[in-house]
Amino acid sequence: MTDTVLIIDFGSQVTQLIARRVRESGVYCEIAPFQSADEALARLSPRAVILSGGPSSVTDIAPPRAPDAVFAAGLPVLGICYGEQTMVAQLGGRVAEAEAREFGRAEIEVVAESPLFEGIWTVGDRDQVWMSHGDRVESLPEGFHAIAVSEGAPFAAIADEARRFYGLQFHPEVVHTPRGADILRNFTHRIAGCRGDWTMARFREAEIEKIRKQVGKGRVVCGLSGGVDSAVAAVLIHEAIGDQLTCVFVDHGLLRQGEAEEVLEMFRGHYNIPLVHADEADRFLAALEGVADPEEKRKIIGGLFIEVFDEVAHRLGHIDFLAQGTLYPDVIESVSFTGGPSVTIKSHHNVGGLPERMKLELVEPLRELFKDEVRALGRELGLPEHFIRRHPFPGPGLAIRLPGGVTREKLAILRKADAIYLEEIRKAGLYDAIWQAFAVLLPVQTVGVMGDARTYEYVCALRAVTSTDGMTADYYDFSHDFLGRTATRIINEVRGINRVVYDITSKPPGTIEWE
Repeated sequence: MTDTVLIIDFGSQVTQLIARRVRESGVYCEIAPFQSADEALARLSPRAVILSGGPSSVTDIAPPRAPDAVFAAGLPVLGICYGEQTMVAQLGGRVAEAEAREFGRAEIEVVAESPLFEGIWTVGDRDQVWMSHGDRVESLPEGFHAIAVSEGAPFAAIADEARRFYGLQFHPEVVHTPRGADILRNFTHRIAGCRGDWTMARFREAEIEKIRKQVGKGRVVCGLSGGVDSAVAAVLIHEAIGDQLTCVFVDHGLLRQGEAEEVLEMFRGHYNIPLVHADEADRFLAALEGVADPEEKRKIIGGLFIEVFDEVAHRLGHIDFLAQGTLYPDVIESVSFTGGPSVTIKSHHNVGGLPERMKLELVEPLRELFKDEVRALGRELGLPEHFIRRHPFPGPGLAIRLPGGVTREKLAILRKADAIYLEEIRKAGLYDAIWQAFAVLLPVQTVGVMGDARTYEYVCALRAVTSTDGMTADYYDFSHDFLGRTATRIINEVRGINRVVYDITSKPPGTIEWE
């Protein structure tokens, strides 16, 4: 049985990063909101518990708390930021509002040896970490001592070695704490004794058995979007149950250049998976005519997708299960205790669900995986590397990269410009260095002079961002030569565009997803 770590979520924007770092070290983990942490603790029987950060203050009336059972279970516990503070407060220490808040880069000094820092730092070492707190620990519970300090936090890291309880005022999960992943690994492997044997090969084997047990002799239908998630889910399910699976590719006519053809060739030609191609581009474009609001576009596309899918599934006859490419971040956000902006952020995923009369049981083989883990599983399953490495693409497709109304003419212009942009990125060897790149056809036209004639055509914006986790991002710093070469190609080869701009913008944590 694979060792498991339970992460109790207090609402931090970067809780998912804790899970990613733990899994990167080969240890399986799950996130549970603090309200259901008792149930998760009993269900998972974890080797260790991590308490996340969060926006609350321990000094509030009735602040979020960790279940008392966590501290009574004899398990190693690591509290991070708010997690450290609630652990201190619940075990008899004192937390107060800090005179000077710490947000951003800070320097800690190690003041005591600890297994948490073994092989990383020793007494007297100083290093950079990332702080984000307005409260601070003022006094420690019995049995604890400081193992690191900072200018604004006298208890930047604490330990009760006898009970294997540890606290960090800083965030080890973010890239701005360079040795943070090593600290988490020390906690899971050295202190908690986790073996680090969770691999995609083991996951694949276990999930295939789980699918076979769930489905039995039933029939499964899977909706393909053209993206990586649904493709990996379909290939995994097909490996488990063969022709009991039928895939439905609802082609809304809003995909990038050549993508529909690639999906058909891969599933019918390479994998020989039963596939129904529902070419409904005309129907989607008719429904989108005159619609400019991006949220309204999403609702129309999502609702019509479900309608078409329902029609095709009905024609297939008796179906028992619906397969979906639900990922772990979707599961986490659907039970987030804070509510927060996730409903807006994930609106292009939350498209309304299937009609009740279908009454299909869900098969969701990827619901325990993050995006990078889905790609790793895709490689394990033998999907083409160029397909696995594709940049993320939103469900509503090019419709939301066309601010304003959607027309066949504008789609053709955008599709060609986007293809040229991605081609130049690949030719320059930059595709894998960029997390997401795409073109946007702006709803403005400008006067230009091309040769001896005036033109009145659209402006095309190019966006490219880098990211290590998909949660924060920064613009990619292209050279002027690259931008000039790409812009020249687009203007020369795409009728309808006479100006190209590069969108220099960044994405801080918690903002809406790049699309």
